Amino acid sequence: MKVINIHKRIIDRPVTEVSKLMYSLATKEDQIWPNEKWPAMRFKYGLVVESEGGHGMIRYKIESYQPRERIKFRFLKPRGFIGFHQLEFKAVNAKQTKVMHSINMRTTGIATLKWIVVIRSLHNALIEDAFDKIENLYLIQNKQSTWSVWVKLWRFLLK
Repeated sequence: MKVINIHKRIIDRPVTEVSKLMYSLATKEDQIWPNEKWPAMRFKYGLVVESEGGHGMIRYKIESYQPRERIKFRFLKPRGFIGFHQLEFKAVNAKQTKVMHSINMRTTGIATLKWIVVIRSLHNALIEDAFDKIENLYLIQNKQSTWSVWVKLWRFLLK
């Protein structure tokens, strides 16, 4: 099955400010990944091309990395996830940044069922939580995306 999954958020700050957050990704001071609510993202050798890591049962390696612009990850697991996901920061104008996360992959076998039934809804909630975390760095009153009943159920069952 072909999977294209895209999340975008406009942050009311210049790209020069927001894109600095990429340096914190997968560190103990991570300002992007919502590790307060989700399994932490970690890489064996840090944010360098070919470094392997991931979060929870999802494993990947860094395929390309342009600091402050884009990082692209190639899926390693689960088996049957063939493709990549990436995080990008782009200027909308002098005062706004578009943060975008996209998945472009093909699933095979049981991985298709895993994506449809479990992983897709969890992934969508995780990315919205990450975007909330980024945006909340610049807001007085914090945003908090609401999890669907489906997400709550899977998180309970997978504890």
